[in-house]
Amino acid sequence: MNVSVEVDTSAATARARPRVAGAPVSLANVTKRFGRAEETALQDVTVRIEPGEFTCLVGPSGCGKSTLLSIVAGLEKPTSGAVTIGGRAADVGRSALMFQESALLPWLTAGQNVELALRLRGQGRAERRERAHELLALVRLGKVFDRRPHELSGGMRQRVAMARALAQQADVLLMDEPFAAVDAITQDALQAELLRIWRETGLTVLFVTHNVREAVRLGDRVLLMSCAPGRIAHDYPVRITGDRYLESAEVATIAGHITHRLFEEIRSHAR
Repeated sequence: MNVSVEVDTSAATARARPRVAGAPVSLANVTKRFGRAEETALQDVTVRIEPGEFTCLVGPSGCGKSTLLSIVAGLEKPTSGAVTIGGRAADVGRSALMFQESALLPWLTAGQNVELALRLRGQGRAERRERAHELLALVRLGKVFDRRPHELSGGMRQRVAMARALAQQADVLLMDEPFAAVDAITQDALQAELLRIWRETGLTVLFVTHNVREAVRLGDRVLLMSCAPGRIAHDYPVRITGDRYLESAEVATIAGHITHRLFEEIRSHAR
């Protein structure tokens, strides 16, 4: 059963939202089974993500977070249930997907990696070069167009990967622990950059993370999944005025509440 819980803080008013450019994402009774034994990874997942909403997904390891993301991306098909983006069936190309590793092609420059996504969309050489410059400037990497991935730091490679994802011109951005492989200081900077880009583009974002504080800092709402088979166990709207910081009291309070419920889910599953 889906439970909606709002966590109140002393500054519990909604933050400024971006202009809406993204599409809604809807999952209706989505179940996914794998293998001959039909092991159930997801069971009856029903949730709607509004256009331009930043939603974070947390839960125990193995609860199906990445599987759910792959289904929304169209890389996996649900065993039953339906997924729609903007009212149409989810399929490859309806959303952009960003992983924990940047997965840049090492023989291409940063600009060429971004251009590749534009080339696959059929854009001409001059047009895609101009757009790649614009997107690298958007992620504050305007001067690295001709540098190869090995010449960039881990955080810079992830920003190039973000620019490449944005080049797909999708209405929905799916992110699977994109900042987990970088150090804490770089994570903090990338989180701030992502929020800035989200406000500027108005994309709908579905962000998977194991870090509850990261989820509270970034999300309009945090969806907590149960242990396998994965379900949406709790739905937390997050309303904090102004800029958010990992070390702030408001973020810590809400993250502590969600973490407590996460531990309850794990203990319940163990019994």
